Amino acid sequence: MTHKFVVVLNKTLEPGVALNAASHMVAALVARATDDQRAEMRIIDYVDADGGTHPSSALSLIVLRGSQSELRATKAAAQERALLTTDFLESMTVDTYVEQLERTSKLHAGELTYYGVAVFGPIETLNEFTRKLSLWR
Repeated sequence: MTHKFVVVLNKTLEPGVALNAASHMVAALVARATDDQRAEMRIIDYVDADGGTHPSSALSLIVLRGSQSELRATKAAAQERALLTTDFLESMTVDTYVEQLERTSKLHAGELTYYGVAVFGPIETLNEFTRKLSLWR
């Protein structure tokens, strides 16, 4: 395998909020992926003994934790390397998505509170800027 997924979550989040943020980010990563990137994601069917299928990626998906500054640094490093990336912000919670869009549009980049950043790319490239982060526990 040459690629992996990395999700970095704000270390202060409650588990339910963290799971929500991670789910939104990974869904957006897959939705925004090019055909070539989707092929690299290796989505396959695991088949059980009864013939039931269980689609999943054959790749690693590592969940890490970090501070606000580490989340910002992770996003910046991914963007500098032109990797597929998504994020999830505090302003994207509560109320309807219309109100969330409005709330987010009023915040400058430095005012954003990151709940998480998700990245897909080559293992060695991702390791360059994520290996110092701790696993989510």
